[in-house]
Parts: sequence; C-alpha cells; structure tokens
Amino acid sequence: MKNALHLMAGIFVLTLFASCGSNKDLQERAPAQFNDVYYTYNSDGLQLNIPVAAIQDERINMEAVYFHGMKSKLNKSKEKSNLYVANFHMGTEDMVMHEDPKKEYGNKPPQMPEESPFSIEDDEAILVFTQNDKVKYFKLTGIVEKE
Repeated sequence: MKNALHLMAGIFVLTLFASCGSNKDLQERAPAQFNDVYYTYNSDGLQLNIPVAAIQDERINMEAVYFHGMKSKLNKSKEKSNLYVANFHMGTEDMVMHEDPKKEYGNKPPQMPEESPFSIEDDEAILVFTQNDKVKYFKLTGIVEKE
C-alpha cells in the first residue's frame, strides 16, 4: 500500500513538472508596434519583412518566426533600423551538379520544414520573442506578398 502511494505521488510530481515546461500561450498584446508585415521572393527563397514602428529594445528581443511551415531566425536589417528580416531558403537558386563532389561544394540545401507550435493560416506567422528572459509567442496576421 505504501509503495502504491509513493508511486502515485511520483507520477503526480512528474506530470506537474512536464506540463509546466510545455505551457505555450499566444500573447494577446503585441511586443511592439508593427507596420504592415510582408514577404518577397528572391533568388534564394522567401524573405519575411517585419517593419517595427516602436519597440522597447531593452525588454524585448525578437528571436525567430514560423512562416509557411518553416522556422527562421530574425535579424535586424542593416539598411533600416526599424526592420526585422527572416530568410527562408527554399532551394530555388541554381545548384551545381557535377560528377566531382568537390565542385558541388557551396550548394545550399533547402530549409527543412518545421511545424509551428500553433495552428496558422497562409497569411499568418508566429513571432517568437523573449521578454524579461521568458520565451513568448505572438501571432502576426494579414501578411501579404510584395514584388
């Protein structure tokens, strides 16, 4: 009887810890003020552009984004300080195919699919950011393609 009680208590504690680590919720409030989010296709694949009107850099750190079944790191644009960019390599550029494998060095493989932690439509993306050292998620909507 005592062993059964210990076993039940152990299972309860493990379940409690396991559920805390996987608690992912979408944030209702945006971590920044965003302008119209858009994407373009280039020779390397797809580029998602997230223009930011206002952000508290000392509290918010933009980490990554899930879009079109892939995940990519977000980088601040070198040309525009208020623009965050994510590049998704889709393997659309020409690849060198040669019988000598050394000549194929430098070919970039297409980016592997990575499922979003939340269900999203084609015109939506999940923004991954940290705020006060906690990972949080926000859904960006209304994303359009620009040429």
